[in-house]
This record gives sequence, C-alpha cells and structure tokens, in this order.
Amino acid sequence: MPNRQLRTMPTIRVLQVEDSQLDAELVLAELDNDGIAYEVQLVDDEARFVAALDEFKPHIVLSDLSMPGFSGEHALELLRQRDEELPFIFVSATLGEEAAIAALRKGATDYILKQNPARLASAVRRALTEVEARKANRRAEGELIRAQRFESLAMLAGGLSHDLRNLLQPLLLAGDSLQDYQDDPRLARLGKLVRDCGKRGLDMVQSMLSFARGARRAEQVRLGALFSAFDLLMQGSVPRTVAMEMVIEDPELSFEGNHTELQQCLLNLCLNAIQAMPDGGNLRIETSQTQLAADFFMPEEQPRLGHYLRISVIDSGPGMDQSVLEHLFEPFFTTKEAGTGLGLLSCKRIVSSHGGVMRVDSGPGRGTRFDLYIPLEELVTDADQLDEQDGLEGAAERVLVVVEEAGQLSLLTDTLDAYGYQTHASQSGTAALQWIEAGGLPDLVVLDADMNLFTGVRTLAALIEQGYSGAVILLARPGEPPDLHELPPLEHLYVMDKPVTTLVLLRTLRKALRAANSGS
Repeated sequence: MPNRQLRTMPTIRVLQVEDSQLDAELVLAELDNDGIAYEVQLVDDEARFVAALDEFKPHIVLSDLSMPGFSGEHALELLRQRDEELPFIFVSATLGEEAAIAALRKGATDYILKQNPARLASAVRRALTEVEARKANRRAEGELIRAQRFESLAMLAGGLSHDLRNLLQPLLLAGDSLQDYQDDPRLARLGKLVRDCGKRGLDMVQSMLSFARGARRAEQVRLGALFSAFDLLMQGSVPRTVAMEMVIEDPELSFEGNHTELQQCLLNLCLNAIQAMPDGGNLRIETSQTQLAADFFMPEEQPRLGHYLRISVIDSGPGMDQSVLEHLFEPFFTTKEAGTGLGLLSCKRIVSSHGGVMRVDSGPGRGTRFDLYIPLEELVTDADQLDEQDGLEGAAERVLVVVEEAGQLSLLTDTLDAYGYQTHASQSGTAALQWIEAGGLPDLVVLDADMNLFTGVRTLAALIEQGYSGAVILLARPGEPPDLHELPPLEHLYVMDKPVTTLVLLRTLRKALRAANSGS
C-alpha cells in the first residue's frame, strides 16, 4: 500500500534531466501511482538545466546518467556548486554498482534503476523528508545559538544595569532640585532637561535588561509614555518613502502591562510593515477604546468581556492572500528570505500574556491591519490614595539615609533637607549603627539594598536588634527584591525601585511616616 505522507504537502517541483520522452513519462508515472502531486520541467542540456535551477527552483532533480552532449554526472556537479542540499536522484538503466557508489560520494542522494522503478516514489519522499529535517535542525541550532547569545547578554545587562542606575540616580534628583528654582527660568529649564535625560536613560536600561532576560514584570503603562519611547525607537528605521503617522486617542490612559514587551510587539509589526513596502507607502499607528462582546472571541480563545484598548498598526502595502494568512502565526513560517518566522508568534504571545487577543485583516492589493486588544481595568495606585492636601513637606522628622555611593547619598540628603527633614547621611551600615548609638533612633530609615561591605539586609537586621521598629524605605533593583525571610516581620516596610524620583520618594516617605505614627 503506498505511503500517503506527502499527499497533504504542497505540490513539489521536479526538474527532470532526460533525453527520452518515453522514459520521462515512465518515471513520472511512478509518482502518479503513489499520489505525489508535482510540477515538472524536462531538460536535456546544460544551458536549460542551469536556467531551470534559477527560474524553476526545483525541490528535487531526477536525472538520467548519460545523454548526447550532456551527462547526469555533470548536472550533479553543476547543482552541488550552487546548492549543497537539493536532492538529486539518478534514474538510469546503465548505472553499475561502482558507478552508483561513486555518484553517492560526489553528492547524489540516491539512485534508481529504470528496470526496477518501484522504489522511486519512496526514494523521492525520503529525500524530501530528510531535507526538511536538516532545515529544521539548522533552525533549531540557530535558535539555540540565539538563546545562548541572549543568555550572555542577560548576564552582561545584569552587571551593567546596577552601575548605570547609580549613574542615573543623581540626574533624576538633581533635575528635580533644579526645577524648584522657579525664579530662574534657565535653571528650571536645565533641571527639566537633566531629569528627562536621566529618565530616558533609565527607560533604556530597563528595556535592555527586561528584553535580555525575557522577564515579564507587571507595571503601570501610560499610553503617551509608551508611544513617546516607541517613536524614539523608530527614528532612523523609517525610510523617507514611508509616511508614518501616530494617532493616540488618550495619552494619559494607564493600564497594567509590560512596557518593554509592548514596545517589542509594536516594533515587530511596524518593521514588518516597512519591509512589505519597499517602494514606499503609508504606516499608521492608532489607538482607541472599545467594548468586546462574547461573539467577538474565537472558539480557542477565553472570552473576556469588557473594556479594551485597541492598538492598530495599518499599512498600505501589497497585503497577504488567504494561503499566507492561514500560516501567519506558525513557528518559523516566513515570507522573508532572512526572516526567522518568530516575530508575529512573539507578538501574539505578548498580547496573550496581557490577557488580550490579536486580529489581522489583509488581502491582496488592500494592505494589512493588525489590531491588538488589551483589557483595561480601573486601577488605583498607592500614590493616588495619598491625601495630597497633607503636602510633601516634612516637619523636622529625623531621617537616616544609608547609601554607599557618595553622589547618590549627597543628593538624597540634600533633597530631604530641602523639604524640611532632619537628615543624617551614612555611607555604610556600620556608620549608621554608630550614629544610632550616639544620637538615638530615627523616625524613618532610607536604606540601599545593594550595599557591598555591610549589606542592606544585614544593616536592617542590626537596626532591628538596636530596637528600631519604625518605617523603612528600601531602595532595590527593579524586579529583584532582597530576601527578607530571615528578618523579623516589619510592619512598615516599603520597597522602591531604583533609581528614585523626588516626587515618588517624598510621597512614599510621607505615607510611611503617617502609617508608622498612626500605628504607634
């Protein structure tokens, strides 16, 4: 019974090297009998053979051994100069055992005797399967190498991010301090510039670290900030022939998500759109809000009714036909010569991880539209719950700041002093303990978790042993909270991502002091 494995596969292209029409038909009859769908091109000289390799682009070559003015051996040699893997099967009446072995050594895939052609169909099937297996292995090896590179990048990014955050912290605090000089517009403008540069640098560090590690950290994403950063990423990637337009309905809209992953998704979609328009066109990115009902969702999707953010990427390119759309989200499927076939699959994964769904609308001659639907919920942050009427000014509360890096320590203490706190600066846990022994317990402690000689956790444990039970603000790397399991429970512990901004620090400080005082 014939093997029907290939009957569901696409039609194969067969390049037949044969000078006998009758023999050619007998060979093709074996493929017909086994149900293999094919297109064939018959050649019998070198010029037509070479032209067919370039124009017909065969999946397999079936060749006689000898023909007037041309030979199968020469055809094999020409093919291997161009392609190391394309299957080449000799189908000949004159191929002896020694000649067959020599042909295999020169790169032939198999050989079939015309007197016994029954093995031809299985040989064709096996040759094509082996080629696909080798391609799959290469793709897997390529992805493994890519994964190893990202692992190395993650290690490098993790090492660099801490130092970069330390460099950026003074910019954020100094920028906020300079902005307070409202009577000097030049200093205020300089402060805004310094702070914005520091914040942009921080976003770049976090994007690099998050992308390299593949980590997903939930955060509040403000739509305007997302697209401002995305616009920066796209600068230099949009050719002059492509007109890009962004229309953001509500820039102040915030939702829970991952800033870096959404940027990556938008980047993939927009770069795909640009590549689909080599002669130029229009690219539009727009946002809107919509309600999704139960009938919107596909059978394999989990219906989640309610309010959604819709992000649309629309291009005026050539569009895609139904055969491409059916395979669009399959791993390794790509219409680009150098593509990995993983970009759209990655986009779909990112949208799904946000609890959303993705839609595509396209057709030949009418461009392509991708719609990303992200669920929206009404979220209230801790900062929103603060009573802003209390203000951010201190009332001479004693604050102990323990930070190893001198520049950060100086700016933090200067900032808190300027807002009415009595601040003491300690550059190590040991110095902080000595100050407590001399001057008593503070009202609040601001502590860097990443100190080297006497770590933040050890310092905190020592403070508790000295009798401190007040509020603690712990400055930690984003996504890497310190291990506090061995410490006694602290009722008023607040962990803040580094680097901190003045406003967030002051709000957290006021909240911590109010909570500690109300509980005392």
